[in-house]
Amino acid sequence: MATKIRLQRHGRKGYAYYQVVIADSRAPRDGKFIERVGTYNPNTNPATVDIKFDRALYWVQTGAQPTDTVRNLLSEKGVYMMKHLLGGVKKGAFSQEEAEKRFQTWLKNKETAISTIKSKENEKLIMAEKARLEAEKEANKAKAEIVAKKKAELAAQEAAAQAEAAVEAQAEETAAPAEDATPVEEKAAE
Repeated sequence: MATKIRLQRHGRKGYAYYQVVIADSRAPRDGKFIERVGTYNPNTNPATVDIKFDRALYWVQTGAQPTDTVRNLLSEKGVYMMKHLLGGVKKGAFSQEEAEKRFQTWLKNKETAISTIKSKENEKLIMAEKARLEAEKEANKAKAEIVAKKKAELAAQEAAAQAEAAVEAQAEETAAPAEDATPVEEKAAE
């Protein structure tokens, strides 16, 4: 029986997640499988991959053929690195302890590389947020200047209107006594 390591689709439309399964190559994609060895969720950032390392290594060593995507996932988790090292142990190139030591150093290097990538991404996000904040501050400053100019114009118009009203009121006051004087003078003349 030809076995394959492949993805089995689950989830809903537009939000798929997958189970990594060992299945007969003739079985349907979402059909019967022999064993489930992990999950893969591409919807998260970064994608979440959970693999049962020992079982995946066992199936790879027994000859199960992975699909391209599963091969990439297993390679990323180090299954193929460990298979390679165990092949060196079988040939007598180095001991099992040396293989474990090499695998652990490879794993540490991979983790440090991933952590540096994540820190760079975080720095990019922080810098983008700062740039957006600065742009927003500049836009708010420009709006505040426009509002201040409009307020100054309105204040100037109000001051001009008040000055005109004061001039008119003063003109009325000077004109009003003259009008009052004529009737008083007429009453005195009578």
